[in-house]
Amino acid sequence: MNLLHATAELQAGSRPVCLAIGVFDGVHLGHQRVIRKAVEDATRHGGVSVVITFDRHPAAVLAPARVPPLIYPLGRRLRAIESLGPDAVCVIHFDKKFSETGGEEFIRGLARDCGMIKSLSVGRGFAFGRGRSGNVALLKALGKEFHFAVHALAEVSLDGRPVSSTRVREAVGAGRFEEAGRMLGRPYALCGSVVKGNGVGRQMGVPTANLDATGLVLPPPGVYAARALARGRSYAAAVNIGCRPTLASGIGDLVAPQVQVEAHLLDFDGDIYGEEMELAFLKRLREERKFDGLSALRAQIAWDIAQARELAGDAQAGLHGSAASD
Repeated sequence: MNLLHATAELQAGSRPVCLAIGVFDGVHLGHQRVIRKAVEDATRHGGVSVVITFDRHPAAVLAPARVPPLIYPLGRRLRAIESLGPDAVCVIHFDKKFSETGGEEFIRGLARDCGMIKSLSVGRGFAFGRGRSGNVALLKALGKEFHFAVHALAEVSLDGRPVSSTRVREAVGAGRFEEAGRMLGRPYALCGSVVKGNGVGRQMGVPTANLDATGLVLPPPGVYAARALARGRSYAAAVNIGCRPTLASGIGDLVAPQVQVEAHLLDFDGDIYGEEMELAFLKRLREERKFDGLSALRAQIAWDIAQARELAGDAQAGLHGSAASD
């Protein structure tokens, strides 16, 4: 899959281009329908399938106070898109200047850069351009002018309700990981880069990998059994999401403690700072709470790790069993 940063970089030659456009946060079942339609059209017409998306949520520029937490960082989103088989993904830098592009101007620019557009796939409620001046009606009008088909695809429903990024975020935020996974079409996992912490966990004999989850939707605070994917391998993990009340100190009344995501990877000893890690949550073991001193905390952590090892082992055995029975 080719990664582009401007549609002018696309070199389709004489082949027709089939586009899918959207933010695609989470790349859930509805997004997959839109992208697969572009891939199918390209296959049918001997063309090139191109997914057009953005490097951030448009609200980060247009309404920063209302930008939603994301399901995936950009890198994980691109891997999910790649798994659907498009020939290329164009990631447009969404900044103030781009936000001032009108809907019609945007589509005419695509027609100029992409050559022969054969089809354009979007969600039925798709709106775009300055002041949301672009919509499906505009796409169809321009489609007649430039001779491309417009596929405005209906939402996918699950349990009688439309699948949406908002609904996935709500499920993750409530700890309903199975529901989130069903809407995503893959198990939900929290993904981010490992950053340096303050080293307290290592001093206690329980080193942790701190996940940079800035701007991402988080599960409820608490301690979880999980499986961590790092360096292409899966490890059992005990994960704490919260403010570490037992260890917190020196925080003034006017400074809110920051929520942290810390994962202790079992049977792992290495330096993965700056590398990407995914956390697939198996079960919430307990809520986060303050203990009476470090001895009580250490005892609880030992119990948490034992539970995480058992649950992660059972989950891994279940995966092997399913594979063996297929």
